[in-house]
Amino acid sequence: MSAEIVETAQSAGDLIRAVALLGAAVIAVPLFKRIGLGSVLGYLAAGLAIGPFGLKIVSDYNAIIHLAEFGVVMFLFVIGLEMNPSHLWGLRRQIFGLGSLQIIIASIFMTIVGHLFGVSWQVAFVSSTGFVLTSTAIVMQVLGERKELTTKRGQQIVSILLFEDLLIVPLLAIVAFLSPIEKAETVSWWQTALIGIGSLVALILIGRFALNPIFRILANSKAREVMTAAALFVVLGAALLMEEAGLSMAMGAFVAGVLLSESSFRHQLEADIEPFRGLLLGLFFLGVGMSLNLTVVANNLWLILSGVIALMLTKGICIYLVARAAKSTHKVALERALLMAQGGEFAFVLFTDALSQGVIDETVNANMTAIIVLSMVFTPLVLVLYEKFAPKEKKEATQDDEIDEQHSILIIGMGRFGQIVNDMLRHSGYHTTVVDFNAAMIKGFQEYGIKSYFGDASRHEFLIAAGLEKAELLVVAIDNKEQAVNIVEFARKINPNIKIVARAFDRFSTFHLHRAGADEVIRETFDSAVRAGKRALEAVGMEASTVKEIANYFFDASRREVALMAQVYDPNIKMFQNTAMRDIALEYDQRMAERIQEIILRAQQEKEEKEEQDSDTTEQTLEEVSEIVKR
Repeated sequence: MSAEIVETAQSAGDLIRAVALLGAAVIAVPLFKRIGLGSVLGYLAAGLAIGPFGLKIVSDYNAIIHLAEFGVVMFLFVIGLEMNPSHLWGLRRQIFGLGSLQIIIASIFMTIVGHLFGVSWQVAFVSSTGFVLTSTAIVMQVLGERKELTTKRGQQIVSILLFEDLLIVPLLAIVAFLSPIEKAETVSWWQTALIGIGSLVALILIGRFALNPIFRILANSKAREVMTAAALFVVLGAALLMEEAGLSMAMGAFVAGVLLSESSFRHQLEADIEPFRGLLLGLFFLGVGMSLNLTVVANNLWLILSGVIALMLTKGICIYLVARAAKSTHKVALERALLMAQGGEFAFVLFTDALSQGVIDETVNANMTAIIVLSMVFTPLVLVLYEKFAPKEKKEATQDDEIDEQHSILIIGMGRFGQIVNDMLRHSGYHTTVVDFNAAMIKGFQEYGIKSYFGDASRHEFLIAAGLEKAELLVVAIDNKEQAVNIVEFARKINPNIKIVARAFDRFSTFHLHRAGADEVIRETFDSAVRAGKRALEAVGMEASTVKEIANYFFDASRREVALMAQVYDPNIKMFQNTAMRDIALEYDQRMAERIQEIILRAQQEKEEKEEQDSDTTEQTLEEVSEIVKR
């Protein structure tokens, strides 16, 4: 009986802790966002409040952090879904060049700073390299809230984070080399490297040849919960494979996402993962807040605060200088430095391993853990202060965005016309390069998660930078008639094999676009007018099947008529004085009227024949019934 009471009490305690975690997040996060401090600080404050150094409702924060690390893993999977392999290959210089330069320079200077605090160079090196590993969770969360994950500077930051994920493996090997503890012979470094590379190749092969067929089979089963389970299986399975190979779980999830980025199931996978990602990532920040040991901070207040300031300042300066060397603007470099100046969650892994290897002692581990956690706490606060007090820079209206990603489909104009075209292509799995000259519109699309660029498409050099020379399809969706014709003419000249679909403002712009070289010219009100005509015919009592046939014929015939008119159109001759155009119009009007009357007549005949057949069938049935009755 006593055992049952203890078990019931434990279950109740688990439920209380779960309710406390959810309640703290529900209260703190909206409150902190309302006062402008952001969701990350809200989670951290909530964790500190209910943790072992607050109300003591939850004590085992390590278990929570370990579980919640899967939130970071899923975040990297979602980021991978947004990057196809060709795009990732295009970022190789940023990943290995920018990432390695930033980490090497920051590690050197932070090691010097650590040594100035009076510790050995080994301890200073481990502490600084732990701090150089930026918090993926915090950076991704902030970029996500700002809708900057798909922007150029956002992807540069993601590239550096990916390189840092790869860096954890050699850092752990260095810690083992620095260890004063004698160890039995273990697996050599080259064997470890081969295992890691082999596992990565295996994951790529599985993703390339197995995942899409499997998801296709599962989709045919029409079981939504099975697709969700499969999405989680892919993410966690890839993470487990990479962890067993000595790489990071986040790296495995990212690779899996990249391999599925061109899959037709990409949007479904993202929707299935999103609820788990958000919840676990919030749980991670709660765990970090709980892990802030206020006793250690109080006992070593000066050392820890000075360490946080010194390391964040040194790292921030190094990041700023590297960004400026890579030709980033002052504003972009400064914002990157403020965003990435904190330590990260991988530092906990490195410090734990260094403690077990005897490279650092318990005191250094406790102090550095507190420094890392405080740096993670300070970062959102610093960003809030920066956004509030930093001078605002106005972007020049004539300054085009730098195109950092080219695709085979180029769309010019994202107004009411271009948006629909882009959505149909995007939802069908195609990647597009979208440009528009409306800065507010571009900003809105960026916030909505649709990557687009601000720029003047009438400038030929901008079109070339957007990939016009290599594009397979150009969609001109702007409502400026003259500019549309100029773009089509230049596109046909610079890329003779490109397919061009152009929006026409009216019939005259249709003629100009045909002559300029457009393959398909779409009159912006033609389709809607045909639909209105269909509804009008149905409203006066015509059968829907007959209306559909008439509309289909009229649509095709009218397009052929306009294409013929374009060949004889002369802008120097008034429309009603151009006899060739008038002859085509009269001929097509007569032909279309005759053809439509034929369709109506045939439909009436078919209706009468059907009614007659139905009548004969009814009479025959009545006769058969009468015969049966007589018998």
